[in-house]
Amino acid sequence: MKHKTVKPLRFANEPQTILLILPTWVGDLVMATPFIESLFARFPQAKVSFVLNRHLTSLLEASPWVGQHYYWPKKDKSPEAKQAQKALVSQLREQKFDLAITLPNSFRSAWLCWQAGAKRRVGFNRDGRGLLLTDRIPVPNRASSSERQASITKGRFNPLPLVEYYSVLAQALDCPKSGDNLQLFTTPAEDQAVMTRLKAEGFSQAQPHAQHQPLVVVCPGANFGASKCWPPERFAKVADELAKQHNAFIAISPGPGEEPLAQAIADTMQYSSALLVAPCLSLGELKSLIARSDLLLGNDTGPRHFGRAFDVHRVTVFGPTEERWTDTSHGRESIVRVQVPCGPCHKKVCPLERQDCMEDVTVAMVAAASHEQLTQALAAKGSRGNSPG
Repeated sequence: MKHKTVKPLRFANEPQTILLILPTWVGDLVMATPFIESLFARFPQAKVSFVLNRHLTSLLEASPWVGQHYYWPKKDKSPEAKQAQKALVSQLREQKFDLAITLPNSFRSAWLCWQAGAKRRVGFNRDGRGLLLTDRIPVPNRASSSERQASITKGRFNPLPLVEYYSVLAQALDCPKSGDNLQLFTTPAEDQAVMTRLKAEGFSQAQPHAQHQPLVVVCPGANFGASKCWPPERFAKVADELAKQHNAFIAISPGPGEEPLAQAIADTMQYSSALLVAPCLSLGELKSLIARSDLLLGNDTGPRHFGRAFDVHRVTVFGPTEERWTDTSHGRESIVRVQVPCGPCHKKVCPLERQDCMEDVTVAMVAAASHEQLTQALAAKGSRGNSPG
């Protein structure tokens, strides 16, 4: 999608203190990593501080982007939450930020930049928050009235890859072109913790000098909502096929609250699997698990972007969501979906009696894509001498 070139902002003095409001969803934060890298390249001498959800901190661990972290308080009206919000604003005001940038489109993120007293406040001009920003960047994908009337788009905005959306902000700040090279890093402690866990579960590759056994990671959940989740019994059948055809070791890794989905897969499978619950892996550990896997199988959810960042072969089942929002040039992925008249609807729960976009994705379709991707992964690993990790 083409959009107008944004004229770079001018600064009388280079910002020395920068506040960056990060996305609140796992996948969105991973897709923001090209922007973060570009920002640090543009302002190498500046002190950069982040505001993010506390549980997402591990996504940036081991990265070269070192910054002070501040955490969003809980979204409720309790006295504790109100006090935490006041404390956050007070801490931010003490830093006397020269520049604040908000990646999320939310009103509260722009409101926080304003409350922090940042001299320059940069973000997209949308959702009624323009008065809170000193530099309002035009939205690059806003749908025209004619497009909406002609039903060319289903909402106020045309689908635009999030990495490209963020790159418009990078352009406005005169940053190097951010591109779409997603980047994540792992820590030695998390790598070791994952290998210890896999070894306890019987993964042969975790043993010294073992022959390579393919590692397939299944992430069956989706924090977005139930509409994104392919049925667990179908995941089980695909996993069984991979175990049978490739002697694959199946590791099922849900997020907190997704344990019943993972348990249903393990209970339905004919072959054994490692059910990584009690406790579930942390996000940092999940990065390490996916980084060393041969195939990542799951829904359109955050861990999918971990696979992209580590160039892992992937098979992703899409249902109600528009894939163009998360598109990148990263290869090694098979997207399995069926076109339906009602989609993509982006509804968290399907209001229809039968969710065709998910029900019509068959086991055979996903198994074929998984077989192809895993075969390619093993061929590539064989050409490198089967070196583990």
